[in-house]
Amino acid sequence: MFGIIHDVIPRKSVLGRKAAGDGVEYQMIASNVDVALIVQSCHFDFNINRLERYLVMVRSGHIHPVIVLTKTDLVEPETLQQLVEKIRSAGINAQVIALSSVTGEGVNDVRDILQPGKTYCLLGSSGVGKSTLINQLIGCNILETKVVSGTGEGRHTTVRRELIMLDNGAMLIDNPGMREFGILRAEEGMGDSFADIYTLASECRYGDCSHSNEPGCAVLSAIEDGTIHPSHYQNFLKLRRESEFHDLSCLEKRKKDKAFGRFVKSVKNDLGITRKKR
Repeated sequence: MFGIIHDVIPRKSVLGRKAAGDGVEYQMIASNVDVALIVQSCHFDFNINRLERYLVMVRSGHIHPVIVLTKTDLVEPETLQQLVEKIRSAGINAQVIALSSVTGEGVNDVRDILQPGKTYCLLGSSGVGKSTLINQLIGCNILETKVVSGTGEGRHTTVRRELIMLDNGAMLIDNPGMREFGILRAEEGMGDSFADIYTLASECRYGDCSHSNEPGCAVLSAIEDGTIHPSHYQNFLKLRRESEFHDLSCLEKRKKDKAFGRFVKSVKNDLGITRKKR
């Protein structure tokens, strides 16, 4: 048997990152994802800066984010409330679901958002409970899990991406824990994740304000009066510089590749090397 591809349907969403290493290649992780469940542990893994980085990556690919805080049984209710407040104080307005795989509390909240025909993916560090959550949603231990080390450092269990069909018709993609992921092609995601800063930027005295030391900067004024948290602002600057650097590097690489291609073609022409016509 054989098939003929008549057309390729355009991707409606993409999840990608800068490939690991010194290069500037764009690595595709998944496509046509509707919702990304960004998973962080309430115990050791919680990190606002990393959460903002995930949100930029997800929103840049036109994917709706939902934040899942796991292992609530390891912290006091007051601590959980403080973590949620940190998320909100950073200007993050995405839905937050808190759960415990030990007590089962909150798992049904995740189950309720999974709609038939929709594709969901789980993102997060190793050991935060992504595979355990999927096992609970499925109702059996289909995915291998491991105990987290005593230091709280996650251990890799999932080593490949796997698409799992749930009984209600929803689809789940389990992703390996990411040790690193650079930001590339993230202009739109930056605007969505740091909407508070971009809104204030429109009130700056100068249109090209860098929000570093210019007089009349509305962003710096908001930091001084406590409207914007300094760490939120610093992470914004860091991610913007990283995105601009990688985007520029990627553009320069494409220019060099095109220039090299033209050089090879000219050498072939000079040597009389031409492609034979069939």
